[in-house]
Amino acid sequence: MRRVCLTLPTNRACSDTLRAVAEEAAYGARRFGVEVHLLVLDSSEAPVLAGHRETVDGLPPAPGVVVHHLDETEQRAFLREVIARSDVAAPDRVLDLMLPSRVSYGACTNRAFLIAEALGCASVHRRDSDSRYQSLPRSDSERLDGGGSEPVFPIHHELTSLGRRAADVAGLVSRSRLDPAYADRPVALVGGSFVGEMSVDVEEIRRLDPAVYHDVVGLSVPDGYPEIWRRNLIAESFRGAGTTPFTSDLTTLTRVGPTRVDMCNIGFTREVYGRVPLPPATDTIGSDYFLIHLVHDARLPGVLHNRHIINFHTGERRSDAGFLAYQRRLAKFLLSTPYFDAVYGGMAAAGDELLDADGQVRASAVAGFVRDSTRLDRVENAERLDVVDRSFRKLGGRYAGAADVLAAERERLLDEARADMEEFALLIDAWGPLTRSTKSVKGITW
Repeated sequence: MRRVCLTLPTNRACSDTLRAVAEEAAYGARRFGVEVHLLVLDSSEAPVLAGHRETVDGLPPAPGVVVHHLDETEQRAFLREVIARSDVAAPDRVLDLMLPSRVSYGACTNRAFLIAEALGCASVHRRDSDSRYQSLPRSDSERLDGGGSEPVFPIHHELTSLGRRAADVAGLVSRSRLDPAYADRPVALVGGSFVGEMSVDVEEIRRLDPAVYHDVVGLSVPDGYPEIWRRNLIAESFRGAGTTPFTSDLTTLTRVGPTRVDMCNIGFTREVYGRVPLPPATDTIGSDYFLIHLVHDARLPGVLHNRHIINFHTGERRSDAGFLAYQRRLAKFLLSTPYFDAVYGGMAAAGDELLDADGQVRASAVAGFVRDSTRLDRVENAERLDVVDRSFRKLGGRYAGAADVLAAERERLLDEARADMEEFALLIDAWGPLTRSTKSVKGITW
């Protein structure tokens, strides 16, 4: 039986989301006859963790669904055995990259990838704890009878298409915009976006000063765009699919544009994540989007759908501590942008050369582009921090306080932005041995 991994990484209270994702797992198993491994990777503090354990224990049994709820101690035990069996160089450093003490959006998903490999899964489907599903009246749904409403689960499209030859998927989607040259390649990614609040919480900046918003968000836009395009990109950044609610399915077979999907609403085949991990950068929002770019630049087929997930902001980031942590993560994201833009440019130019003779991603080529990016002059990033500093001081209030903190950390932030790419290259080199060693891991309680 085909196995798939539906994963929810979390470090915050999210019992409602846990129950909703469990419903999605049950739907996937029931509708597609697969074995769904619901993997909750929990980095929450003890009281929240205990509440999550109670929620997981109370989930109704569902045929074809296997639930794994792992805290960081259990995750670390798994990683230690995998790393020991892999014989990679610098095992302690690799462990730190896989389970750092600071927040890392890429590292938590990398752990899901390795565990999915150990479980023998063909794909990983990721959701986020600060999101929920849209719904449709059941009378309008083809899936269940009865009144009320029914959640609109993205896993429906993910399990329909992932891993299948694009030519075989063409008849299952609403439309195809894929170059026929890629029709024999398997669908490597299926994803949708989000509706609701922005994925990056910068709306307050826009309300306070639109000009400052233009300057700060503009740092995320690659150089070289004409000003009119640049303004449009800034206006559309981090807004996902807007606010239009779901009414009916629309699916497109295509090379999925990285800005059209979100990591809270995505599925990858193991042929992608089994070859290249996500950047393990700490305190850096957006660091987990790398594989979307890789799939696009390698000209691998994907399916874009409109079962968009509802994004919302938790109260934690409104607190003083949460606000400051978020501004630091935003600053690091803006500092990572030139490095990633250089990598994406190299991958886009390489195109088909990113794949080997068997159509598999060449991890060594990706690692080479990542290493090349570390040669960038830090002058541009120093200027980026200057823009953030001026902008935040102009906003005043808590933003001026954040500017003081970022100024005190200036050299460390600049060093970390480059070091993050060096460590990403190291992890890519180690990834093959790590994924292979998962097959022999024993003694882990799943």
